[in-house]
Amino acid sequence: MRTLDRYVAGLYLKVWLICVFGAPLMFMIIKLTDDLDKYLARGLTAHQVLLAYVYDFPYQMGLSFPVASLFGAVFTVALMSRNFEVTAAKASGISFYRLITPVFILGAILSVAGLAIGELVPVTNRLRAETLGERSSSSRALRSQFVYGADGGRAYSIRRLVAETGVIQHIVIDREGTGSEYPTYRIHAPEARWNEGRWLLLRGYLYYYPTQTPGLIFAFDSLYQKDFVETPQDLLAEPKDPEEMNYRELGQFINSIRRSGGDARKLQVEQMLKIAFPMACLVVVFFGSALGMSTGRRGPAMGVGIALATVLLYLISVRISQGMGAGGVIQPALAAWLPNSLFLALGIFLLVRTKT
Repeated sequence: MRTLDRYVAGLYLKVWLICVFGAPLMFMIIKLTDDLDKYLARGLTAHQVLLAYVYDFPYQMGLSFPVASLFGAVFTVALMSRNFEVTAAKASGISFYRLITPVFILGAILSVAGLAIGELVPVTNRLRAETLGERSSSSRALRSQFVYGADGGRAYSIRRLVAETGVIQHIVIDREGTGSEYPTYRIHAPEARWNEGRWLLLRGYLYYYPTQTPGLIFAFDSLYQKDFVETPQDLLAEPKDPEEMNYRELGQFINSIRRSGGDARKLQVEQMLKIAFPMACLVVVFFGSALGMSTGRRGPAMGVGIALATVLLYLISVRISQGMGAGGVIQPALAAWLPNSLFLALGIFLLVRTKT
């Protein structure tokens, strides 16, 4: 890496780091002031509230990645333009595209980092909810009279679970099918034991309904149900919300809804956005670099205003496209990637028109 490349990359990273750490802190402070009365009413300690916001930081940081990338590109190019460094580089035979190449490389690297943060966020979201008492913790040893929603459209109705010994007393497994290819069935067992990584159902009955006609009933002494692989600790916890699922888990949940005849378009958009939103870090670099050239001579205030307006426009387009995908107006994948595609096309168009 040449000295000039290190200089450009350093300018970009300074602005990016200020935004990606500063914006989440600002949002969290605003959120804390709004919710402080609720936390006090629940009797939460200062340590619990502080820990909850530590868990909330990855989520807020992930939201700030594209915003920080846009501001980094705009202010890096604008600062160099205002200080005539772009002119000096061109006079030395270095084109504008070559000059900002480190910004594009960093945008691609940060997009990958955003994907990694996105896989961490579901875990920290759940920990935050448990810390604030919004969701029960999975550290209990006993759970009674509950229903657990599993993959594949299955539901477990359990009278009593003792996680320490891995024993269930009275369980009913129901799955509502859609026909002969995906039949309805019910399994009832007075006892189940956790054995070598799966549950062994004892002395129960299997009710099988391949069609609408009367089904078949089988009695069994012991039975392994291949999909019943949730651990005792999994069953102790409440079922996850979509925001607490990573990309793979959300895909499994979507498949379950599809097989059971439900509408999963909104969740499909959410799953696609787990990739599309971090990739915006690279997309907005194209747009921000062109904006930086046009605002460099107009001062920092103009740069801040245009950058904020662009961020607001991008977020609005994401919400509109997300709603269109959830409503079935456009395909979920198109809904997730449409804002990125539009801003990428506009950014490339502006860069092409920039004097090199």
